[in-house]
Amino acid sequence: QVQLVESGGGLVQAGGSLRLSCAASGMLFMIKSMGWYRQAPGKQRELVAGITSSRITNYADSVKGRFTISRDNAKKLVFLQMNSLKPEDTAIYYCNVWPVPQDYWGQGTQVTVSS
Repeated sequence: QVQLVESGGGLVQAGGSLRLSCAASGMLFMIKSMGWYRQAPGKQRELVAGITSSRITNYADSVKGRFTISRDNAKKLVFLQMNSLKPEDTAIYYCNVWPVPQDYWGQGTQVTVSS
């Protein structure tokens, strides 16, 4: 059974940084492309960043130059380093496979950016 556990969120002032982590189990992690997604109140869930098994990355335009996705295949972890945070980055952040997420979402981690 696939399990995804996100952590690292919190409350931060605009301009600050956070590093999110996602621990994956129950899948052949090292061959999977993984992504970070977010859902803000009243909005649809959207892709933030993706990384292939060979570490090719892709970013939403809104986070390019500020966020960095990475992975540790040995530990089955995916990271999202978020710098220069803005209030509009406030959302619940989730990890899942990419580019087509599957129906096994974790609980997510809340990121709140104050102005």
